[in-house]
Amino acid sequence: MMDLDDLLTEIGQFGKYQKSVLWLVLLPCVFPCGFHAYNQLFMAAKPDHWCRVPELEDLSYEVAKNLSIPMEERDGEMRFSQCTMFNKSSTGEFNSSNRVTCQHGWIYDKTVYKNSVTTEWNLVCEDNILSTLALVAFGTGGLIGNYIFGYIQDRHGRKSAFFIYLFIQTVFGIATALASSFGIWVLFRFGVGFTIPSILSTPSILAIELVGPKYRSTVTVLINIAYSIDLIVLSIIVWAVRDWRQLALFTTVPFIALFALYWAMPESPRWLMARGDFVRAEKILNKMARVNKRTAFVSEIRHLNTGDLSIKSNDKADYGMVDLFKLPKLRLKTLIITFIWFTNTSVYVGLSYYAPALGGDEFFNFFLAGVAELPTYIFLWPAMERIGRRWILFSTMVVGGIACTSTLVINDATIRLGLYCVGKMGISASFVVLPLMASETYPTVVRGIGMSLSSVAGMLGPVFIPLINYLGARTLTLPLIIMGALLIAGGLSSLLLPETLRRNLPQTLEDAEKDGLVDFRWWRKYEKRELQED
Repeated sequence: MMDLDDLLTEIGQFGKYQKSVLWLVLLPCVFPCGFHAYNQLFMAAKPDHWCRVPELEDLSYEVAKNLSIPMEERDGEMRFSQCTMFNKSSTGEFNSSNRVTCQHGWIYDKTVYKNSVTTEWNLVCEDNILSTLALVAFGTGGLIGNYIFGYIQDRHGRKSAFFIYLFIQTVFGIATALASSFGIWVLFRFGVGFTIPSILSTPSILAIELVGPKYRSTVTVLINIAYSIDLIVLSIIVWAVRDWRQLALFTTVPFIALFALYWAMPESPRWLMARGDFVRAEKILNKMARVNKRTAFVSEIRHLNTGDLSIKSNDKADYGMVDLFKLPKLRLKTLIITFIWFTNTSVYVGLSYYAPALGGDEFFNFFLAGVAELPTYIFLWPAMERIGRRWILFSTMVVGGIACTSTLVINDATIRLGLYCVGKMGISASFVVLPLMASETYPTVVRGIGMSLSSVAGMLGPVFIPLINYLGARTLTLPLIIMGALLIAGGLSSLLLPETLRRNLPQTLEDAEKDGLVDFRWWRKYEKRELQED
């Protein structure tokens, strides 16, 4: 039978058509995800603050603090208290032996942030956890959105799904800047989170489905390089824009221009064929052949209408999540990929959220977290093609996990920052390999649903990771240790998956059932050899 991957070798696996779509359409479409995934960290930043004392407001801040604010140990240093003040005695003087909570609100240090959600609605002291809960609400939106949008991708197409995401994200992103209360702001952030990270999966899946097997690693790495650059650009924007309302607009309004790409973004011919829409698939593949100057093979594309492909026209049935669990081998692969996705998302988001809390310049830390991802791609690009997906996924996760857990015995801040960067490099590398390996494991008819299911489970991480990082305010290395343990567990489980390097993408459920899990029990191999000898 003729397969689309075989056909792509004839009309161009990564020709001018695919390159044009990738560089001019898909890579720019990566940027909305990173901007909206992390701009909330800076919108809700917590600047230094102390109790407001109205009768001392005519004095300088330093004099007023020395008279009315006690010192306390914080982060290993003696600093002015953020939530208590000296109580006044009967004579009107401040009594240094008697402390009370802030009575008249707070004064904020605005040398770093002109205005933030925290300062506007006083999310400090007893309300300190509210900004963390806002991140939990943001992650919950992504959890629900991923579940819904997986069906949209597989039932209405990759292209339609992306522009639905983009519309929702743009509307709620702009609305965020207009929020009149903290509750309204959280609601709008939930709406933005509804599209995260679903809006990233469409460019990733479409890039993989447009090229031949030889170039899947290439386009996956390029998509992830674009995402890392996305984070670096965001670090520059948040450094330059210190007002949270302006930041919401600066990280949303430019993406209105992406709607102009609607006519340039093709639908996935694989998805069209899986739905039985051979006429539209033929038009796209004919255009691909023409742009790639492989017109001699246009007649081969016309065989799409005859059903000579591995996907038959009777495969038009609507598939659901239950189909991922119908067959035993596909069921086990789905469970393992989903668990690894959970560990990857939890740690990647967790380390990105953790960057500003490392101490020092939080803008530089976030910039460094983005830059730390780039060197991994130099290694990954050739390694995925020579070593394979499975061993790279295992090694990057385990190395990153060991780096994070090693902070338990490290007290030096510089070394701890270095280990953090190694952990970030490890998780960034594994996050390149995992979606590629998952897309090569799930069959076309349920690829969007499978990727959605795994990413939905992954989004459980951003729901609870902010709470773990919140605990890290008291024990700095605790979040790193927990995330390191998750990485190691996910890396070990990846060894069970079959290698997908240079294999045709499975189209049907039956195709995905052909390869089972790796069996590491040596006695099973011995038994098989004995039977063959007999």
